[in-house]
Amino acid sequence: MELSKEQIKQFHEEGYLFLPEVFTPEEAKLLKQESENVYSMNRKEVWREKTGVARTAFAAHTYNEGFKRLGAHPRLVNPVKQILEGDVYMHQFKVNAKAAFDGDVWQWHQDFGTWNRDDQMPEPRAMNISVFVDDVTAANGPLLFIPKSHKFGVVEAGHDLETTSYPLWTLDRAKVKELAENGGCVAPTGPAGSMLLFSSLLVHASPPNISPFGRTIVYLSLCHIENHIRAFKRDEWIAHRNFDPIIPMDDNCLTELAIKNQTAAE
Repeated sequence: MELSKEQIKQFHEEGYLFLPEVFTPEEAKLLKQESENVYSMNRKEVWREKTGVARTAFAAHTYNEGFKRLGAHPRLVNPVKQILEGDVYMHQFKVNAKAAFDGDVWQWHQDFGTWNRDDQMPEPRAMNISVFVDDVTAANGPLLFIPKSHKFGVVEAGHDLETTSYPLWTLDRAKVKELAENGGCVAPTGPAGSMLLFSSLLVHASPPNISPFGRTIVYLSLCHIENHIRAFKRDEWIAHRNFDPIIPMDDNCLTELAIKNQTAAE
């Protein structure tokens, strides 16, 4: 998979790019099954809401075969290599849930703000690329973006250690309002298998999910290999230490696993 010049231009202008149905329904179904397997595990990498439902599973590509393959999938890795203009490594891997009724908020933030302050990542030569495992709608806690907010660089933030189970460098309401007056606010939605690319400087958040429909999104945070982190105070499964370039697998790697799993079940 290769992005067009127009798509790359749109990414740099808006700070994000939405691509519907990049993965097939069968591939999305496999990832859904794998996410449920991961959330059922009693591991330190699986963080939960106060109610006990899963919030996020870190580093799932290191202990789950489906997510290992997704983490090296060419439909994800190659577009990022185009945008960042070189080889990339996995800085962070998350399987984020918004459980029906109980999925909590993610506050307004920039990812690079956290990566720079906590991990000493030198420059914003890093970005996120995500896959919708479920249909994402206006009702079940979609991502909220402030388009063009990546053009303002790293903005002032406070370290929120109380709002949710995950500490985050967050923006205050005045700054969010100021940025939104320039770029507006959007919520990309679409069917399972769709894909989002967004800048590590793009200001984003997501609301609580009080709907009866859960939603899961997988996030790969990829960084140019020359821009690797310099500080190692966070756990390795949160901020990875392996700076080797990702070698993309075959395009049919998820389909092969789905067939293998089906054969084993019969």
